[in-house]
Amino acid sequence: MYLRLPRLKLHHLAAALMTGLPATALHAQPAVDAGNLVRLVNAYRAAPGICQGRPKRAAAPLQPERALSRIRISTGTFLEQSLEDSGYPVERAQAISVTGPADADSAFAQIEQRYCAVLLDRGFSAVGAQRNGDEWQLVLARPLPPVRFSGQEDAGQRILELVNAARAAGQMCGSEHFDPAPPLRWNPMLAAAALEHSKDMALHRYFEHRGSDGTVVGDRVSKAGYSWRRVGENIASGTRTPEEAVQGWLDSPGHCANVMGPFSEMGTGYALNPKRKTGTAYWTQVFANPR
Repeated sequence: MYLRLPRLKLHHLAAALMTGLPATALHAQPAVDAGNLVRLVNAYRAAPGICQGRPKRAAAPLQPERALSRIRISTGTFLEQSLEDSGYPVERAQAISVTGPADADSAFAQIEQRYCAVLLDRGFSAVGAQRNGDEWQLVLARPLPPVRFSGQEDAGQRILELVNAARAAGQMCGSEHFDPAPPLRWNPMLAAAALEHSKDMALHRYFEHRGSDGTVVGDRVSKAGYSWRRVGENIASGTRTPEEAVQGWLDSPGHCANVMGPFSEMGTGYALNPKRKTGTAYWTQVFANPR
């Protein structure tokens, strides 16, 4: 098939070849232009002047991030998910693109005219830019802060403490009232069963009570060596602390009913997906009564 290239691009290529520029220079110029666009954005944040007809205060400079310069946004792209997949998880992000400008100054002029409020948003702390021909892309983001999880034992004991405080106070689980209940005891076999399920969910990226091998909570508890006559399970994801996990369970009527249920022992475990950097844990809480 014969492919006719745009005349303008052929002329640009011929000019570069005739001037004897090394091949690396042909690829370096877009990166230089993108860097200039980032510098213009930070200069504008330092002295914004008027935005949408009103004077604006200066904002802190954005930190250039290579990951934000590499990602390519197109129709149907889920920006946050794409950034997470590339190893740069974010709390929020926004992409801006313009087509046509021949240089960074012209690109910035178009962006500033239409998106000055976004450029000055104090919720963003990082930026990346790229140029592909006459297409310019700017990505502003706030990276997900690193989360330091406590050890399994500390997290489990904290959950036990919070659960027993909730049981001692009594709870309204949806429309159902639960009177104060006796405290639960920690059981390491239940904790082992909980940890097994959390690891399975984290590794295979699913969220449900049935395991990837088809097992349910009773199977896992029995496998851990616990002889039970009553068993229950709560799971959570998207929470980053024991406090968030317990509060989420208490806010859900069914999970809350388990917390307040007629159990005597409990164990928990959490796990992170080893291939992800979001810092989001999968939590499992197992309740039981022994035979």
